[in-house]
Amino acid sequence: MIITTDNGKKIDTVGLSSEERHILQKLFAWKTVADSLTQFRKIKDRAMKMGWNNSGPVPESRNLKIVIQHLEKELILRLKKEKQNTT
Repeated sequence: MIITTDNGKKIDTVGLSSEERHILQKLFAWKTVADSLTQFRKIKDRAMKMGWNNSGPVPESRNLKIVIQHLEKELILRLKKEKQNTT
């Protein structure tokens, strides 16, 4: 999968490790349901520490970090829109 960040950078997830892709799949789901950026970051930190199938810590590559930052921005936008719709 190719992910295009908000600044136009394209990252092909084929270049990520299988452990990173597994974590990224979880974070894509959590981006849609997390109640806050803090909650999302805690989930990310826990996933990075536990690894894939509890295999141990997964180092965060530069590309994974960029994708996670992009997901965080998308989460912030979603939360702002939800807040606007409730006021």
